[in-house]
Amino acid sequence: MELACLDLEGVLIPEIWIAFAEKTGIEELKATTRDIPDYDVLMKQRLRLLDEHGYGLPAIQEVIGELDPLEGAGEFLDWLRERFQVVILSDTFYEFAMPLMAKLGFPALLCHKLEVNADGRITNYLLRQRDPKRQSVRAFQLLNYRVIAAGDSYNDTTMLKQAEAGILFHAPKNVIDEFPQFPAVHTFDELKQQFLAASQIHNG
Repeated sequence: MELACLDLEGVLIPEIWIAFAEKTGIEELKATTRDIPDYDVLMKQRLRLLDEHGYGLPAIQEVIGELDPLEGAGEFLDWLRERFQVVILSDTFYEFAMPLMAKLGFPALLCHKLEVNADGRITNYLLRQRDPKRQSVRAFQLLNYRVIAAGDSYNDTTMLKQAEAGILFHAPKNVIDEFPQFPAVHTFDELKQQFLAASQIHNG
């Protein structure tokens, strides 16, 4: 059996923090795992900025409610689910992702959770585990799944390395240059071809 594992932000949906940064004008919130590989450093910076500017979860959810999946993402996901079992592996949070998951037909999603107080202030974030994307792929492999994975950022690269086949999608030049062992594509049609090329079942 083959399993397709996809990153979420930048692959199927817009970068949520970038959208919120553009809405609020807080430039530093545009930093993502494309820029800061250490997720703990990135999240502490984000929570500090939210506190400094007085924003909580409701304000972020309001912006998320205005977002739609990337053009072609829904059709690509439908195409993929006809051919593979599909799991989304993301470093986002359920509190952020669920409105957009509804627009994608609620695919299986493994991500993190937020701690939020009664005033809506985000007080902490709870990682499901360390290096969760790679650990998830490893667990699927222990269940005898052959994994093809796609992502766009530094925090996807351990997942891509662990998978039987890894693909960079919509990745910035710095990530492509640093990880030349992975094919890099930028359209959903190209991504389909990479999944088919990496598949033993669909080549067999």
